Amino acid sequence: MTAQPIAEPIASTVASLMPRAKAELSELVAFRSVADPAQFPPSECRAAAAWVADALRAEDFTDVAVLDTPDGSQSVYGYLPGPAGAPTVLLYAHYDVQPPLDLAGWDTPPFELTEREGRWYGRGAADCKGGFIMHLLALRALKANGGVPVGVKVIVEGSEEQGTGGLERYAEAHPELLASDAIVIGDTGNFRVGLPTVTASLRGMTMLRVQVDTLGGNLHSGQFGGAAPDALAALIRVLDSLRAEDGSTTVDGLAADAKWQGLEYPEEDFRRDARVLEGVGLIGSGSIADRLWARPAVTVIGIDCPPVVGATPSVQATARAQVSLRVPPGQDAAEATKLLTAHLQAHTPWGARVSVEQIGQGQPFQADVASPAYTSMADALAAAYPGEEMQAAGMGGSIPLCNTLGALYPEAEILLIGLSEPEAQIHAVNESVSPQELERMSVAEALFLVNYAASKRS
Repeated sequence: MTAQPIAEPIASTVASLMPRAKAELSELVAFRSVADPAQFPPSECRAAAAWVADALRAEDFTDVAVLDTPDGSQSVYGYLPGPAGAPTVLLYAHYDVQPPLDLAGWDTPPFELTEREGRWYGRGAADCKGGFIMHLLALRALKANGGVPVGVKVIVEGSEEQGTGGLERYAEAHPELLASDAIVIGDTGNFRVGLPTVTASLRGMTMLRVQVDTLGGNLHSGQFGGAAPDALAALIRVLDSLRAEDGSTTVDGLAADAKWQGLEYPEEDFRRDARVLEGVGLIGSGSIADRLWARPAVTVIGIDCPPVVGATPSVQATARAQVSLRVPPGQDAAEATKLLTAHLQAHTPWGARVSVEQIGQGQPFQADVASPAYTSMADALAAAYPGEEMQAAGMGGSIPLCNTLGALYPEAEILLIGLSEPEAQIHAVNESVSPQELERMSVAEALFLVNYAASKRS
C-alpha cells in the first residue's frame, strides 16, 4: 500500500501552508542561534529553543520539554501520540546555526529572511531551521487529511554545528526518550534541486586546535629575524604537511584511497556548485565522489595571527589554528583523532613547543538503503517529484547523532533527507533555501509517514 491516493490533497494542503511556513521561518531565522558564547549571547539559542517548544505545543504535542544537555546547550523534545498499535517515527532537526562569517559578503542581512530570485536567504534557512519547518508542514498536511498515522517524536538540537555532543550524551543517559521504529534526520539534502535524494553515508569529523609557541614574546623582525624561530612560520609548515603536492589529505597512518560506489558527481557540476574560479584546479585525486564521500579531508578553518591591517614588523611568538578532519565510513573518528594529533606533533619544526586540543568529534555513518523504510521513502519521493526516482548519494558533512541513535536503537531504520542541496550554500555567506524544495520535501515526508504506517500494518 502506498500514499499515492492522497498525494494530491497532501500536496494541495502543503502549497496552501507555504505563506505561513515563510512567516515562521522568518521568525526562526531572526534568532542569532550560534551555539558559541564567544560569538553570540546564549540568550539567542535559548530564545530559539523556546520558539521551537511553543511551535510543538501549538501542534498538540505532549511532554514538550526544553532539555539542558551536558555541553550547556538546549534541545527541544515533544511527542505526538499516534493511533493504537501504530509505529513511532522520530523527526530530527537542529535550530543552532553556523556563524554568519563575513557580514560584508552577504547581499542581505544574514538573520533576516529575504526573498530574491525565487529563493529565501538567511542563515539557517536550509541548515537546519528549514528542516524543522519541513517537519511542521508535513504534520499539518496530514492533520488536514485524515490525521497523522504514526506516533511522532520530535527532537530539535541546539549544538549540532559545534560538534560538542550535548544531545548524544543526553540520549545515552536517557535511552528511552528517543526510542522509535524509524528515524528521519532532516539535515541533509537533494543532490540537486528537483532530484529527490536520500543520503546513504556521512563522513565523521574531528576538530582540533593546534598551538605553536617559540618565544617568550614577539620580537622586532629587523633585530631578531633570521635567527629567532617564528611561530607563525612553524605553524604554516605544520599545516602544509597535511596535504600532498596535488592537495590530497595526508595524515600519517590514515588511509586515503577508498572508492565511492554509487551516484557520481560530474566535475563540471562540482566546479559550478563550488564556485571554483576559472583556471583554478581542484585538489586531490580519484573521482569527485571519492574525494567528497569516501576519503578523509582536512581543512584549516581558522588561524589566529596578526591581521594585515595594523601588522607590525615582528617575529611571532605564538600562533594557533583550528583544523577539521572529515572521516569517511569505514574509519574510526577516535583513531583518526589520534593519528592527526600525532601528525601535527611530529611535523612541528625547530623543536617548537606544540599543544593540541580536541574540541569536537563524531563518527561516520552508513545507512541501509535497502531497508523497508527506504522503500516507503522511495514511493513518497516519486509521488512528490513526478517523473523522478529516488537517488542515493553520500554527504561529506557530519551528523554525529546518527551513530548514537544507531547504537541505542539498532532495530530502528535511519533515513537522511533535507533541504541542503548545493545551491543552498550552507555554512557559507548567502545561505538560502528553495521554497519549492521545502514544499516538495514536506509533501514527501508526509507521504512517507503514510507509507510507513501502511507497511507496518501489512
